[in-house]
Amino acid sequence: MNFVRRAGMSLRARKSRTAALLGIFVVICCLLLGGFVLEAAAARQAAEAQRTIGVDVTIEGKRLTSAVADRLGSRSPVTRYNPLLPLTAVAHGFDPLVPPEPKSRGDRGDGSAGGPLALRGVRDLGMLLPFSYGSTKITSGRGIVPQDVDRAVAVIEERLAASNGLRVGDTVQVGSVDGRHQVSVKVLGVFQDPRPDPSQWTPSNELPGNTLYVPTSVGQRLGGGAAGLDEAVFKIGSPEQAERLHAEAKRLLGTGDFTFRVNDKAYRDQVRPVQRVGAFAGLIVWVIALAGALILGLIVMLQIRERRQELGVLLSMGEKKWKLVLQHVVEAAVVCLPAVAVAALTGHVAGPSVGAALLDRPQPNTVAAGVADAEVAPSTVRVDPTDVGKVAGLGLGICLLSTVVPGLGILRLHPRSILAGSE
Repeated sequence: MNFVRRAGMSLRARKSRTAALLGIFVVICCLLLGGFVLEAAAARQAAEAQRTIGVDVTIEGKRLTSAVADRLGSRSPVTRYNPLLPLTAVAHGFDPLVPPEPKSRGDRGDGSAGGPLALRGVRDLGMLLPFSYGSTKITSGRGIVPQDVDRAVAVIEERLAASNGLRVGDTVQVGSVDGRHQVSVKVLGVFQDPRPDPSQWTPSNELPGNTLYVPTSVGQRLGGGAAGLDEAVFKIGSPEQAERLHAEAKRLLGTGDFTFRVNDKAYRDQVRPVQRVGAFAGLIVWVIALAGALILGLIVMLQIRERRQELGVLLSMGEKKWKLVLQHVVEAAVVCLPAVAVAALTGHVAGPSVGAALLDRPQPNTVAAGVADAEVAPSTVRVDPTDVGKVAGLGLGICLLSTVVPGLGILRLHPRSILAGSE
């Protein structure tokens, strides 16, 4: 009789044991599928968090220029970057805010250390910490983005706008302190600085309301090309990529001539926990696989001992020993396949809610992390055909391991000794 047919007859004859074996396989396959699904969902969420949050690297140095910042920003680890060019300027055609009282009788309080306006040349306004925190907000229009690099635009504070009746779309003129350069800029947006006006005398260019943000190119024109960058912030995907950027900065700026700071707090707060969930899920998969193989191996070993007389009769009839081993493999595989289907159905129904409970972690304090606009939604937990295929492959592997290893004892059996011992 064909060993496959004998396997089917054996399963039908031992319905209670077959049902128990099916239940064990269902539990194992459900746990395996849950591990694979959770691991895949954690990987997707970690990748999205890396893309959204990233890691901020701040570089400062005397040799840091806009050209160097652009070269560093074009390197592969960098996804966004923002050079900061600070300078002061004077107003033409509108009035800057003035301090409440002069420092002394001979001081008019108009910012003796420079012009009354504080200009900040930027490339990407959203990367500045006050704006990424959410403490400073755009109330009208929009902020400066990389596409505005060659435009003469400005984002002004709402107190300065209200004092001069300025709105989005208006044009104002700002000039360099030495009077050599003058630029007309269009008001692109209005922002709200939460800092209050000082109650004591303060230089005009330090008043919160006298701050204007312009593209870096505008700042360079007002500075005559000689103004140096205060710093440049680069966003990369992960802390591991910082070494590549550091090596490139060292090549361009020289050893020891710059400072290199990595701020990965937001990354650690949101990405690392998700990665740990994925790693834990992967570990659980292999623990379940080994435990399942051990449990099923013990069950098959007990079945072989109980079916010694059946095996002896088959051996005395000339059946090959390897076919007897394959019969047990087929019996386990026949039970495993419907268990995989049940696990897939269970995972499709219960997987999203269970996975979301594990991955939907409370968002950290984004103000402390510096990324208020970088919250990452939990990844969708779904059962993919590839995950079901992995479970089926691993389940069949467990069948093979749990039956072949105990089945090696069949190769040592002799029908005469078996039948003599059963008489």
